Amino acid sequence: MSLTLSDVKRIAHLAQLDMADDQAATSLEQLNKIFALAEQMQAVDTEGVAPLSHPLAAHMDNIALRLREDQATESNHRDAYQAVAPKVQDGLYLVPKVIE
Repeated sequence: MSLTLSDVKRIAHLAQLDMADDQAATSLEQLNKIFALAEQMQAVDTEGVAPLSHPLAAHMDNIALRLREDQATESNHRDAYQAVAPKVQDGLYLVPKVIE
């Protein structure tokens, strides 16, 4: 897949970006390089390749992941934080409706 200059300008318009022609041309070149790399990666046959648990697992046998215990180390300050909030109900912050 490759983009055209009009595609880049349309994307910039949708993103509400003001992009000059020379910037659009540079972006076009960079985006097409990214798409070419993605196509090259998709062309690689990965059938039968097991996923890795760690990037170094392909080069090292029996790599041990150093994971820490999942323990809460901070005390609960929710009541103190919510004491200054304008509106709170059942431990939740109440905010005005913004979508009609």
